Amino acid sequence: MKISIITVVYNGAKTIRTCIDSVLKQDYHDLEYIIIDGGSTDGTQEVIRSYGSRIQKFVSEKDHGIYDAMNKGIKIATGELIGIINADDFYVTETVLTEAANAVEQLNADACYADLEYVDSENTGLVKRKWKSGSYQKGAFLNGWMPPHPTFFIKKSLYERYGVFRLDLGSAADYELMLRMIHKYKASMAYVPKVWIRMRTGGVSNSNFKNRLKANKNDRKAWIINDLNPKFYTLLLKPLRKIFQFF
Repeated sequence: MKISIITVVYNGAKTIRTCIDSVLKQDYHDLEYIIIDGGSTDGTQEVIRSYGSRIQKFVSEKDHGIYDAMNKGIKIATGELIGIINADDFYVTETVLTEAANAVEQLNADACYADLEYVDSENTGLVKRKWKSGSYQKGAFLNGWMPPHPTFFIKKSLYERYGVFRLDLGSAADYELMLRMIHKYKASMAYVPKVWIRMRTGGVSNSNFKNRLKANKNDRKAWIINDLNPKFYTLLLKPLRKIFQFF
């Protein structure tokens, strides 16, 4: 099974080499690596080009934000299974893609996911939060659950059938996509209880109270546009779950 990995970046020269190396060191060889750059001016493009043909597809042009760039990558991906890793993130081990492929194939699943660690932006060996996903249970989204998107792999056929990221939901676009795929359309899931990704701290949706309120508003919109009805506590539990990631 061919896997396409997509990295989107804009002015990420400080971190993208670590990300790229973690992808290219994977022991899974049926791999297509795609990088979508938003027209970086800080040396990012030079770093990417230094890898030559090891990066199969490289596009650099202006876009309408991170999710527009992800959609571009999905459109040109030729793999059966697609994963997305941002320029600030990196795979923890060299076996992530093998484990993802095995999980999907052995369980005949549509998608898979794992655990994630948030690390210090400078000292990536310093773990600040741990996101232990747990196995998916039907209706889990109603209780504020979601898998960490950077660990999420899903078959391209589901993007083709149910659509890609919506650009009108800001930082909640990944939440809406997974809500749509998993909760609404019942994509079958495989959980691998291992840490696959380390993510540097500093996400936009959680950077301040104002952004959190905006993200919560877009979370609610994600349910509405899918003709779904959350419980009265659903959107309260979603941010509260993050508290337990610190322990």
